[in-house]
Amino acid sequence: MRRLVLALAALATLGLVIAAPAGAITDGSPDGNAHPNVGGLVADQAYSDGTWIYCSGTLISPTVFLTAAHCDEGGTGRVRVTFSSAYKDGDTTYSGTFHADAAYPGPTSDPHDVAVVVLDKAVKGITPARLPAAGSLSKLPSTQLFTSVGYGAYEVTNSPGGHQYLYNDVRGVATGTLNSINASWLRISMNPAKGDGGTCYGDSGGPNFLGSTDIVAATTITGDSVCRSTNVDYRMDTVSARAFLSAYVTLP
Repeated sequence: MRRLVLALAALATLGLVIAAPAGAITDGSPDGNAHPNVGGLVADQAYSDGTWIYCSGTLISPTVFLTAAHCDEGGTGRVRVTFSSAYKDGDTTYSGTFHADAAYPGPTSDPHDVAVVVLDKAVKGITPARLPAAGSLSKLPSTQLFTSVGYGAYEVTNSPGGHQYLYNDVRGVATGTLNSINASWLRISMNPAKGDGGTCYGDSGGPNFLGSTDIVAATTITGDSVCRSTNVDYRMDTVSARAFLSAYVTLP
């Protein structure tokens, strides 16, 4: 319940800028070791059930972790990242400094909702994911598939008390199909009636890989409030995203 309350509080704040930020993987399956370069941001505050993951992201160099600017919880600048496939309190974490795009929050046409964590020490034994080439996503076919990965709500239930979002801090994976694309956004179907799965609360900042590749096409930002329709993601091949990222990694 404490995570549901905090998620709804975050929505109230972020709703002034964008729609409800997306979270975990729904209509998918546990990822296991399929995407070891996908990690989660671990909340500093411990609760009765321990610490927990509040956003997702991707290792894009041994010392750089890609995520979303709205995942800056508390504004302290210091965060911890885990790459555990099923996180529990006490698992290995990597400390680092959070850097958001200075232009965030921008307009909905280009919110600049992108950030990195520069880790204090290089992560060993995990191959970083790749970023797309400039403008390479502009002419994707309508049949293009994406692999969404992240931690967070794996199921949304509907009861007399309203919707409940279920979490277990397990890295999940699902496949969705391209709905539409514009200058800054990819919209990916996560409609289970079409055989798609996707993201929900807690997957913010996590990757949407291009097909079955290790190319992070876009990062999860928002979607419909009950995680049943559309996964809305910030493109990583745009001029603005690349301008920010170029200060931290070598771009293709």
